[in-house]
Amino acid sequence: MKFATLTALILTFGLIAGRAIEPRWVHDECDWAEPIRPSRADVLTDVTLAQIVAHNEIGERLCGWRP
Repeated sequence: MKFATLTALILTFGLIAGRAIEPRWVHDECDWAEPIRPSRADVLTDVTLAQIVAHNEIGERLCGWRP
């Protein structure tokens, strides 16, 4: 068998096998994010507070976070 053909077969089977494996560390689409809970000592601007509220509201709606 020629080198190029053998290389193509190895790459093809590697790609096929790789697509069959599901990563175990990803359980659902909400695992990467958490609610933002600033402490009382944090000094927030109005814009930062609005961004935190928006982030947490989206998390409540999509991921079932509790306020």
